[in-house]
Amino acid sequence: MNRSILIIICDFLLLSLLTFSTDLSKIAGQGEQPTATVAVATNQVEQGGQDLAAVMKQALEEERKSHQQLQAELARARAGAEQQQQLLGERDQRARQLQKQEADLRQRFAAAQTRIQSLNQELQNSSAEASASREKLAAIQAEDQKQSDLAAALQRQLAQLASSNQVVLAEKQQLASRLQVAEVEKRAAAEQAALMQKQVQVQSAENARLAEGVKALATNSGALAREIRENRALAPNTIFNEFVSNRVQAAFYAYRTGFLGVDSTKDKTTETILVSDGTNIFALCHVQDTPLTLWSPGKDWTSLTGTLEHSATDVPIQSLSFDLQDPRVVFMPVTPAQARSLGCNIYRISSDPYKFQDAVVVGAQAGYYGECNFQIDLDTPQYVKLDHSLWKGLFGKFNPSRGDMVFSRNGELLGIMVNSTYCLTIHRFAAAATFQFGRDVRAQHTGTTLSQLFSYVFQLPVRLQ
Repeated sequence: MNRSILIIICDFLLLSLLTFSTDLSKIAGQGEQPTATVAVATNQVEQGGQDLAAVMKQALEEERKSHQQLQAELARARAGAEQQQQLLGERDQRARQLQKQEADLRQRFAAAQTRIQSLNQELQNSSAEASASREKLAAIQAEDQKQSDLAAALQRQLAQLASSNQVVLAEKQQLASRLQVAEVEKRAAAEQAALMQKQVQVQSAENARLAEGVKALATNSGALAREIRENRALAPNTIFNEFVSNRVQAAFYAYRTGFLGVDSTKDKTTETILVSDGTNIFALCHVQDTPLTLWSPGKDWTSLTGTLEHSATDVPIQSLSFDLQDPRVVFMPVTPAQARSLGCNIYRISSDPYKFQDAVVVGAQAGYYGECNFQIDLDTPQYVKLDHSLWKGLFGKFNPSRGDMVFSRNGELLGIMVNSTYCLTIHRFAAAATFQFGRDVRAQHTGTTLSQLFSYVFQLPVRLQ
């Protein structure tokens, strides 16, 4: 039921009750007859209840009608809502279809754009090809015109050739006769060429033979020059001058602790040269020109150092070896790099010590030099005996002494004087013992080695000691 209608009905009932109660109180106050009043009142109440019932029925009927109307409207609203829902579903479906169509259209549009671009590119290419084709066509037309002109010119020339055919036949006969003559000349030229080829071959063989002769002559000339140089006797002045230019100063330093801890330092300097045996390079001198002494008992040194100096360049001495034949001759190895840094000439060992009768002796300490005859002593094949005389020394003449270097007259090293009379000829560098130089050489027991070497020298013949 509608709320507004209920409110109206309740208001109506309240008003009716108020009206009925007012009428009854008036009737009781006036003293009218109860029966008539009651009857009237009863009839009025029944009539009011009937009216109220009628009103209620009418209200209920209106409410039912309103309810039915509302039900109908609700049904219509539901139907409309369902229709709207259906329409919305159809719209969503159409929207999805439209979106799908839009995506398809976009793809087709993109494909169309790509196709348009490719078509534009093809159009440009076609335009370029068309331009090229037009140019080719123009060139072909020009070439066609040129060929046409050429054909016309050839036609004219053909006409001219036809008119001059007889002249050509005559010239052809002349050319045939000339060709025969040329064939004869060609055969003669071929024969002459073959003859010249043979002559060239003979000349080539002769040139090769002459070249071999020149090579042999050059080899023989080099050998001859070397033989002349080896057999040519140099002046003592020349040998000494070369010695002065190429001498190397050797400096030796030895240290050991003496008695009661006293410092015993010994140093020596001497002049030597660099000598090669064809493979290795050495600097050599007499043991007396070093701090070492061959004696028994020998001295144990703590430190042994030394340098080789030439032209303001010095290199360290790595080791010192005693010659196997005579330990009084010592030699120090020098590397090729050190020899190049020193920059001095490297002497060769004499290949034939007995080629000359005399030798040139150069003093390693005093700076004297001079010629001196020498002899072969069969008892001492490794030595040569030089002419040493007391009378020569008394009269101021040249006399060799121990430690002097002896050179052959061709400038090669012959050997070193081991005493004032005998010279040890150097043939090879073989060591009887070797001392490694360094700040601490105590582990090498130098004293024992020096004592053993002294014993070896002491056992040599008296004339060699």
